[in-house]
Amino acid sequence: MPAVAYRTSLPIEDPASLADLELPVPAPGPHDLLIRVEAVAVNPVDYKVRQNADPGGEPRVLGWDAAGTVVAVGEQVRLFAVGDQVYYAGALDRPGTNSRFQAVDERLVGPKPAGLSWAGAAALPLTSLTAWEGLFERLGLRPDAPDQHGTLLVTAAAGGVGAITVQLARALTGLTVIGTASRPETAEFARRMGAHHVIDHRRPLVPQLAELAPEGVDHVFSTTGTDRNLAAYAEVLKPFGRIVAIDDFDSLPLGLLKPKSISFHWEFMFTRSMFRTPDQAEQHRILSEVARLVEAGRITSTATRDLGPVDAANLRAAHRLLESGRAIGKTTLTGFREGTGA
Repeated sequence: MPAVAYRTSLPIEDPASLADLELPVPAPGPHDLLIRVEAVAVNPVDYKVRQNADPGGEPRVLGWDAAGTVVAVGEQVRLFAVGDQVYYAGALDRPGTNSRFQAVDERLVGPKPAGLSWAGAAALPLTSLTAWEGLFERLGLRPDAPDQHGTLLVTAAAGGVGAITVQLARALTGLTVIGTASRPETAEFARRMGAHHVIDHRRPLVPQLAELAPEGVDHVFSTTGTDRNLAAYAEVLKPFGRIVAIDDFDSLPLGLLKPKSISFHWEFMFTRSMFRTPDQAEQHRILSEVARLVEAGRITSTATRDLGPVDAANLRAAHRLLESGRAIGKTTLTGFREGTGA
């Protein structure tokens, strides 16, 4: 089957940083679906793994967002059947989505939202799981509770995670959502996703938030800049406020949070699959619920740009865009080129 992989960690400008190759079609395990991949999306985790996890010359396939069709199932599969259309993020410690066929544990897979294109569906899984777990498991918010009030700050609200976090918070809670952005086009996208207000994260956050939420902020969903912004969070959060963070940094001065008894939470949507937790199927449930919300018109795909078929050149372009920090929403790729085993 056609696939795109890397063999050593190289800058994305190097043509060898991602390469086209042919790999064997995987055999599904007992709980696995074998999926014919129709579209993928690219996330920051893709380039972070490529940069930091050198496979030592062995080909490693990246990619943790896809939509496709089930073509075979393992002997213990109960949730899906051959022919079902699905979407999923998969597991960090298994081969990724950038191949024509992929084996994925059914407990991490949801039914593709009806009415969405392959690319529109592929844009949603990783970020939807991150946003849902962050909002409703880490911050302790209640889904479908419009009587739930307060203020939620979402940083980088035009990014992949930020955009779907804003949508879920607007659709399923009564919170006032304040997003951050730094350019006119990203601010407009954040508003289109549902942010009540958008502030500029290039400027000091505290005075901007004081104008919009003079009594303080209840929750922070920090997608980026947590180490830079922690002092600001500590200042603007109310006593007993909560922070959930998804970005990477070396250390945090958590003592700043003690006077207000502010709690800090990590969100990493691969935790369930990495540690094979007993509740892995919760991700199937979340993706099924997200599909229902899309079908009901309550949220929409965050796909903004499709770069063409899945091949090394197009994936290098996608990595380059994400590494620039200027991507809006989600970047997708659809199909495989004719004559490559597709």
